[in-house]
Amino acid sequence: MGTVPNSWANPSALARQRILRETRTVAMVGASPNPARASNFVATYLLASTDYDVWFVNPNATEILGRPVYPTLADLPAVPDMVDTFRRPEDLGGVLDEVLALDGVKTWWLQFGLWDEALAAKAEAAGLAVVMDRCLKVEHARFHGGLHLAGFDTGVISARRREA
Repeated sequence: MGTVPNSWANPSALARQRILRETRTVAMVGASPNPARASNFVATYLLASTDYDVWFVNPNATEILGRPVYPTLADLPAVPDMVDTFRRPEDLGGVLDEVLALDGVKTWWLQFGLWDEALAAKAEAAGLAVVMDRCLKVEHARFHGGLHLAGFDTGVISARRREA
């Protein structure tokens, strides 16, 4: 049986860049205190390399990278601009329900491997921008010249001298 072409597409690179530029607060749902987990790596990057206010959401943790962890999105001190999601595919519907219960979230971001066109359509119908199967850390670094820090060759030629 052949594959069905995707009927949904991520925002363009320029649109993703605009989303990242306009974001001020990020809630990471499924953030892990385990440094071997991708969410922990992304959290470390966001705290060190961005100006975002970053909040962690995980009902099974109390502290990640020295910061408090909230059991649900509803428990956050304010409504985030973006919800970055690190959860199993079967949990995404519940996460979206939590996102939609908040008034003011602008973007629902799903990490590598997470793709659900029906949920994306539901989120967009509610006015959210949606990005799926993309890493927030990689995208941020891509648009801010930092991919080389993660071992990527950006191919960018610049006359600017590297800072020591």
